[in-house]
Amino acid sequence: MLVGIAYRRELFEWIISCPEAVGCVEITAEHFFDTTGNILDDLRVNYPVFVHGLGLSLGTPGRLDQTYLNKFSEICHRVDAKWVSEHIAFTRTQDIDLGHLNPVPYNEQMLKVMHEHIDELSDQCQRPVILENITSHLSVPGTMPETEFINRLCETSGCGLLLDITNLFVNSRNHQFDPVDWLNQISPEYIIQTHVVGYSCISGQYEDYHSESIQPVLWKLIDQVLDYAKVQATILERDSNFPPVEELGFELGRLSSRVN
Repeated sequence: MLVGIAYRRELFEWIISCPEAVGCVEITAEHFFDTTGNILDDLRVNYPVFVHGLGLSLGTPGRLDQTYLNKFSEICHRVDAKWVSEHIAFTRTQDIDLGHLNPVPYNEQMLKVMHEHIDELSDQCQRPVILENITSHLSVPGTMPETEFINRLCETSGCGLLLDITNLFVNSRNHQFDPVDWLNQISPEYIIQTHVVGYSCISGQYEDYHSESIQPVLWKLIDQVLDYAKVQATILERDSNFPPVEELGFELGRLSSRVN
């Protein structure tokens, strides 16, 4: 299993020094739209690179925005991405950009919409596609459970699952379900990659702010996921409240010590 970090500019000096703890890097495509410089070339030379998207809005009916897709694809080719990932979500309607990830209804119509967009993304980027589960404080009505939707989407489209373990934990606390039961309903062969980071809890509400170290209860769930599925890569995320790089290295080392 490859273990690595999500690239953020605050971590540039550390990542580019090729620390032993970092075995791969995930970049967010939108962070590099319309930019120049050698960062992407340096990353490609030194690491296996995965490309992650935030705004393709795969859950919005209709064809994907071609200009946006072209930019995304250009990044993928430039870093020779091993695979590309996006979210089981929508970020905009036909008229407005909502600016954040929103849950989709789990039904037959949305399966068709997502399948069509996976095909578009795969054809444009010429790489495998994996999709990430999101957090949401809303429970959108649908005709099937989230786990059935994910299994069927992976089966029919050929995509894989980027299992965000922290998102799973956060949803399980906010919506009061057992995350291990949820996990056991996912076919393990679909779980290709994971995301991990500590959660936040404010006034009893759990959040995925990507700003905390991994807590003991979350380490337990990570262990359960890695026992359950032959994950190919795990990415540690951090978007704010950056600790000393030694702490990030420790978390990466603990993840690397897992053999699955």
